[in-house]
Formats: sequence, C-alpha cells, structure tokens
Amino acid sequence: MKRAARIAAMAAAAILLAAGGFFAGRSTQPAAPSTGMGPAAAASADDRTPLYWHDPMVPGPRFDKPGKSPFMDMQLVPVYADAAGDAGVKISPGVQQNLGMRTAMVKRTEVTSSFEAVGAVQFDERLSVAVQSRVSGYVERLAVRAPMEQVRKGQALATLFAPEWLAPQNELLALQRAGAAPDLVAAARDRMRAMSIPDALVQQSEATGTAQARFTLSAPSSGVVAELGVREGVAVSPGMTLFRIAGLAKVWAVAEVPEAQAVRLVRGQKVRAALQADPSQAFEGQLKEILPQISASTRTLQARFEVDNTAGRLVPGMLLKLQVAGATASRLVVPAEAVIRTGMRAVVIVRQEGGAFAPREVTLGADLGEQLEVLQGLREGDEVVTSGQFLIDSEARLKSVLGAMGAASPMPAAAAASAPVGVYRASGKVESADAGGITISHGPVPALQWPAMTMGFGKADAGAFAGIKPGDTVDFTFKGGGPMDWELVSVQKAGAAK
Repeated sequence: MKRAARIAAMAAAAILLAAGGFFAGRSTQPAAPSTGMGPAAAASADDRTPLYWHDPMVPGPRFDKPGKSPFMDMQLVPVYADAAGDAGVKISPGVQQNLGMRTAMVKRTEVTSSFEAVGAVQFDERLSVAVQSRVSGYVERLAVRAPMEQVRKGQALATLFAPEWLAPQNELLALQRAGAAPDLVAAARDRMRAMSIPDALVQQSEATGTAQARFTLSAPSSGVVAELGVREGVAVSPGMTLFRIAGLAKVWAVAEVPEAQAVRLVRGQKVRAALQADPSQAFEGQLKEILPQISASTRTLQARFEVDNTAGRLVPGMLLKLQVAGATASRLVVPAEAVIRTGMRAVVIVRQEGGAFAPREVTLGADLGEQLEVLQGLREGDEVVTSGQFLIDSEARLKSVLGAMGAASPMPAAAAASAPVGVYRASGKVESADAGGITISHGPVPALQWPAMTMGFGKADAGAFAGIKPGDTVDFTFKGGGPMDWELVSVQKAGAAK
C-alpha cells in the first residue's frame, strides 16, 4: 500500500509540473524571440564614436566626456560625425510654401560704375582775364556800363586820358624833327615802352606829329563783364583792375558727390550733361578736378566738370543733370535682401544639394542698390534664400550651426562638471594685481563667445588671492557681477593641485 501511494503521489506531481510548464509557455509566447545578445552586446550595437557631447538646450559649449549638463538638469547628448557634418536645416515643402520662402541664384553680371549727379554751372576761372590800368589818369568815356554785359574780343571798353604820356611822346617827336642819331631815337622809344605806352598810340603820334594822351582799352577776349570797377570821370592808378572778363566758351559744372561714389571718380572721365529744366538740351564734358576736401556735414566732396558751351546756352546758376560714365566690370552679385547682417559679419542662407539650408559667411563688396557684390563666400550658381531666411537662421542657431563657426575645442568633462551654472573657466597670464582686482590676458571663452583679450576681473574680498602676482600663468573661474562686471571665483597657478 505504501508503495502504491508513493507511485500515485509521484504521478500527480508530474502532472502538475507539466501543466505549469504549459501555462508558462503560453504566457511567454508574445515576447520577442531571444537573439542571444546580452546587455553588453546591446550596448555595443552602435559602434560609432561620438565627436563630442553637448547640451541641446545650450548647444555652444562642447564636452569630451558624457555626464550631467552643468547648465540643465539633464544628461549630455553625444554628437556623431554624420550628425555634426550635417550643418543644414531641413524644412518641409509645405512649410516653405506657407512661409512664402523665395530663393535666387547667385550670378555674375556686368556692372558699370557710372552714376548720376546734379551740378551747378559756374564760370571757368581759367578763362577769366583782368583789364588793368598801366598809368595814372582819368576815365573819359565808359563803353561798358553794367556788370554781366557780354563783350567780344577787341571791343572797346573805355577811353582813358593819361597826361604822363605826353612828355615822352613830345621828346620822341623833337628828336625826330632835329634829325637826332638813331640811337637816341631808339632810346626814346624804349622809355615809352617801359612806361607801357601802346605801340599803336606811338605810331599815331608819329603819323600826326602830335602827342596823344587819350587811348582806348579793348577787350582781350570774348565773354561777360564779371566785374566792373570804374565809372566815368574817376581817377585810375597803375595796377588798378578796371574790368574782369569771364569766358563762356567753357563752363564748370560743380557737383556734390557722395563719399561712397567719390572713390569711382577719375580725372578725365567723360560726362554727359543735360539741362534739368530741359533734358533735350545736352552737352559734352569731362571731369577736370576733384577738390580735396570732404564736407563734414553732408559727407560729400566737390567734383569740377568742364562742359563745352560754344553756343553760349549755359550761364552761371543753371542746374545740370550729369551722367558720369564709368568702367564696366564683371562682378558676382547677390540680392541685397538675401544678406543677414550681424554687425561684424554678413551671412546668407544657401540651399544645399540635399535640399537642406545652411548659413554661409560672405565678404561683401560694392553696394549696387538692389544687389550687393560678393567678394568671398559664394560661387556663381549657388542658390540663396531671399525671403524667410531669418527663420532658417534662428533654427540654425538652435542647432549651433552659426555658433560652430567660431567654436573652440571641446572642454574637459571634469572642468564642466566642476563649473556651476553662470561660472566660466579660462586660463591666462596675470598682467597686474592689486586690492581691487586682477588684470589677466586670457584665451577665448567659448561659452561667452569671447575672443582672446586682456581685461580686469574684480575680487569679492580685497585680501583674496594674495599669492597671485604679475607674470603668473593661472587657471581661473569667474562669474558676472561686482563693481567690474566680472568677478573672480577661484584663481590657481597653472599646474597646481586642484
């Protein structure tokens, strides 16, 4: 009986084990089949090596080891070579259409340096002549009585009476009547010539046998009487200017040229001038002088153009519209609206081959109005965004595309972990130290986008960092605040134990 009972118990246990195995198998059927890879094998599935780690919320600083972000309560995220190399921002076609995003091709075009200006007509001072008295006397008759009166070359201007000329002429006539030696006659003629007695007046005296004291002043050139310095009956003296005649064969058109356009001016440039009141009347001319003075108030300089006025239609005070011809050159241009100016540099958004958009820094040349010349950064055929580029620029900044242009090498994770939020780390050389602060020539600070510079840092306590002296190479941390805007948190000589 005992044997039979034992056998029955064993059979019941076997049935229970079989049933348990059956139900256990049913409960595990939905699970994925085992691949034979343990946790270590799963961890090594991604065999890519991160380039660096960063905080996605503060993408500028880079770290060489994983760990907790010093800026946010989160772990650092690895960045791999394929992700780092993708410097573009991808935007779906629907979003591009909703934003009205437009693009334009970078092209090479023929650009002329010609420009327009407005010039005021003035007398050509080089054609101005003065009519002066060479002797003391009186104005007996004035033929030209008003300023700005037009005269022709050889026209009588005034009749002068010069009593001083009577004695030399009478002496000459007496020598001739007495049959004096030719040397004496020649000497008398030289004296009269020295007294500026006109040869025509001497010849008239010899022809009539009577000394002549009246003579007529004639216009030496054609033009207008710009200055009238005498009236009838007034006394004149040697060197006195009686008339000033301004020529009209050529006139000056003086234009105020903006400083930005003045660099294009070259002496000898051809100019086409037209009356502003009547554009159908055109004249030819050229640039003669660039006056070497810039107006501080208008930032312009004066350019003097010589314009042909043979017909005499131009008079001082008229306004001329000047078309200054310049050289033509092939230039690479981009629409002005495509350029994002950030103060120190200019950036455009370029569409890449894969459809992504990426910022690119460019060097600009001349401002051509609606277009800008590009000296560096773009090639002919590149496609740039002209509308909506600011959205792409903002997205690129979130991905640290623009920040990566000047980013430094990754900082050690240990240094990042030891730097609290708002505290920055740098290294440099101490230039001076006193109770108020320490001046340090330090390297770049990527977290603040600072270049290498020399600046002063304040101290929380006048007695702090007493062992630091000029010439020491130090590693230091600092934060914002204090009377000098930036305050030292710690300063250690380079190589000292942390």
